Amino acid sequence: MALVTVKPTPIDFAIANEIADHTNAGLEQTAEALTWGADEHVLLALASAGWLYTRLRAGEERRVANHILAVSVATAVLPHILKSVFDQVRPDRLTVRGHRRGVPFSGRPRDAFPSGHAVHMGALASAAGLLPPGRRRLARSIAAGLSLTRVALLAHWASDVVAGFTLGILVERMLRPWTLARPSRGPRDRRPRR
Repeated sequence: MALVTVKPTPIDFAIANEIADHTNAGLEQTAEALTWGADEHVLLALASAGWLYTRLRAGEERRVANHILAVSVATAVLPHILKSVFDQVRPDRLTVRGHRRGVPFSGRPRDAFPSGHAVHMGALASAAGLLPPGRRRLARSIAAGLSLTRVALLAHWASDVVAGFTLGILVERMLRPWTLARPSRGPRDRRPRR
């Protein structure tokens, strides 16, 4: 049983109603396919595969892979914990109009807050800061776009996505000092470098 009920804002209702009024089955099918890119199972599988691959690579790549895997695990677990604390009805349960135009039902009806997909994408957008500028912008654009599919599907209120994305950024930044810290050199490694 949830401890806190979260109410959608008037802006959340306005956005959801606009989407319900202007959507169609084709848009919803596209958003439904794209949203898999932010699914925790897909991201955990990719992070694990990347982690395994880097076991054969240099130390810097290993540290980054360790970080991405730790962030992926943390952002996969945290939304489930929060959804047991917070109770919020998904917008797709409150608007009938959208279902006539192709909006599917998403997940459990009272698990809207926060958007788990957005938590993952916020963390990955933040971790993209470790990439060169061109790749960083691309990764952040993809993360934002995938997060917005949750609003387009009426699976989450816009505020759920903003909160989830922000939470993901915070999780990634909090894990950085531990996962990206350079290992200290032992007594044997303290020889002067040439």
